[in-house]
Amino acid sequence: MKAMILAAGRGLRLRPLTDKTPKPLILVANQPLIVHQVLKLAKIGIKEIVVNVSYQAKQIIDTLGDGRAYGVKIDYSFEPTALETGGGILQALSILGSDPFIVISADIWTDFSLDHLLIHSLNSFALAHLILVDNPSFHPQGDFNLSKTGLLNLEDTSNKFTFASLGIYHPDLFQGKSGTFPLSSLLYEYIAEKKITGEYYKGAWFNIGTPTELERLDEYLKLKK
Repeated sequence: MKAMILAAGRGLRLRPLTDKTPKPLILVANQPLIVHQVLKLAKIGIKEIVVNVSYQAKQIIDTLGDGRAYGVKIDYSFEPTALETGGGILQALSILGSDPFIVISADIWTDFSLDHLLIHSLNSFALAHLILVDNPSFHPQGDFNLSKTGLLNLEDTSNKFTFASLGIYHPDLFQGKSGTFPLSSLLYEYIAEKKITGEYYKGAWFNIGTPTELERLDEYLKLKK
């Protein structure tokens, strides 16, 4: 299985930290965020990783290189203008191939065991399988409801969870799509068709979108030591 790391975002909410440094290179535990993702993927046996880049792309490419230093092969999907999450994955499909693949955002931190995704196979009808977490304070409304059968649904708004920016996708999810678009719009479309499954993870998860969240992660890691 291949994997993709989403790393093309501008990171405006993390300014001034991201004025000259792309968000994926923000240091956490003495390493850039994106290096942690590469190492976690390598640890579970992923050998080929695609990274989409746009803002300060050269810095990310210079940091990761071809991946050999981490025991993997890294290819880059360059976006002159950021294509958003959905458009970015779509452009990278020519590298990712025709089999299901893992996608993780460069700017999250989680203790979720990524090897669990390797043993999870998409159901015959499912085009994606998403990891859901408890709603953080900055996103109390959540994203999706998870039914007892494992299907995501939009009808029940009483008990939503937050999408962890981590999951498995089948290339067919993007069939017929083009241009720049958020992944969420695609997910809503196929959730309505009952073609997206998910699972709830109760554990450490951080979305490093603001200085406050970065501070929370730093405190968590200090306590974890």
